[in-house]
Amino acid sequence: MTEQATERKVAEAQSAALELAKLDDDERSEALHAIADALAANEERILDANETDVAEGEALLEAGEYSQALVDRLKLSPSKLDDIAEMVRSVAEQDDPLGRTLSARRLDDGLELYKVGVPIGVIGTVFESRPDALVQIAALSLKSGNAVILKGGSEASHSNRVLYEVIREAAGEMPDGWAQLIEAREDVNTMLDMDDSIDLLMPRGSSEFVSYIQDNTKIPVLGHTEGICHVFVDHDADLEMAEDVAFDAKVQYPAVCNAVETLLVHESVAADFLPDMVERYREAGVTLRGDAATREVVDVDPATDADWETEYGDLELSIKVVDSLDSAIDHVNAHGSKHTESILTEDSDRAATFMRSIDAASVFHNASTRFADGYRYGLGAEVGISTGKIHARGPVGLDGLTTYKYYLEGDGHLVATYAGENAKPYLHEEFAGEWIPGHLAEE
Repeated sequence: MTEQATERKVAEAQSAALELAKLDDDERSEALHAIADALAANEERILDANETDVAEGEALLEAGEYSQALVDRLKLSPSKLDDIAEMVRSVAEQDDPLGRTLSARRLDDGLELYKVGVPIGVIGTVFESRPDALVQIAALSLKSGNAVILKGGSEASHSNRVLYEVIREAAGEMPDGWAQLIEAREDVNTMLDMDDSIDLLMPRGSSEFVSYIQDNTKIPVLGHTEGICHVFVDHDADLEMAEDVAFDAKVQYPAVCNAVETLLVHESVAADFLPDMVERYREAGVTLRGDAATREVVDVDPATDADWETEYGDLELSIKVVDSLDSAIDHVNAHGSKHTESILTEDSDRAATFMRSIDAASVFHNASTRFADGYRYGLGAEVGISTGKIHARGPVGLDGLTTYKYYLEGDGHLVATYAGENAKPYLHEEFAGEWIPGHLAEE
């Protein structure tokens, strides 16, 4: 695609965003239900396209260019497509994030200030091999009244193209240009220069790629790099439960960013916990590495310093034995990616200390890291997970795709009334009113 063609698509998205912001929730939600129905109706078409991507991916896996984890992320199935359609319906059923009064303040009698939720505008997204990411991002953008530029990985190009066509066809009366698909790497570079037209970028990919995006644009960037997640088995853990949770966090779906990559075990329970845990991992095909203290208890390969900094995204896990809660906290804060961390313990005070001390978007007590997900959080879906601290953090759902405006309702009020020697004082009273266009709150 030429630079001019990309710029034209972004311009069309800008126009569509202004129209989307005026639509009511029923119209946007109706379009989402139509999209969910269309995904089910086009199952064969979508899966045929996906088979092409998977076949090409498996060929590149054999050639050593792709990892097994990447190919696994590519795959769709009838049941997974059903889950994607259900996710779209879940987004449709979420409360409308637009027009919501976030606060109301009476500056004076008849002069009322409202803080009201509105769309961000045009969102540019660049995401990894999972085809379902395109649908999640498009659904959340539509529900939140944002136009979206979608750039998926080339490894999923056939799947993404068909999914995009199905979504656009099903959306019906939505403004033309609300969703745009770009496919070339050069198109991304064009987007990066369009800070006057694109309001937010959300990259999902390697740390190098996200850093590249951040370093080469003036557009605000929201996203995360690695998912280096930890599970800490404390000395007061229920070891049977801890084994189940630690297994789920690694094995249930190892290719995703919320899977655990390092297991920390308190030294006082290492001899009781690790032998059975390691055997269970081995039966599931997990490659294990451990520090010196771990290898005194179980026979695993040595872990290197690099292992503590690695997101495997596969059936691989590093294990470290620690001598205290503080040591576990220090390790997580030194090597984690601020994504998701979990402590397994029956001591609520120690759990609270861990949760308050860890710098991460999500911190769990007695639960698998795999729960860090927009759908599981009840957000409908997510456009990504943010490990930053500004605007949105953790799974980014509808609220993360909105900002706000201040609306002031008055009745001929003048600033001069509140200035000078005889200035009238402001009331600055908070109240529970909802903004109704052109109306003041009833007394």
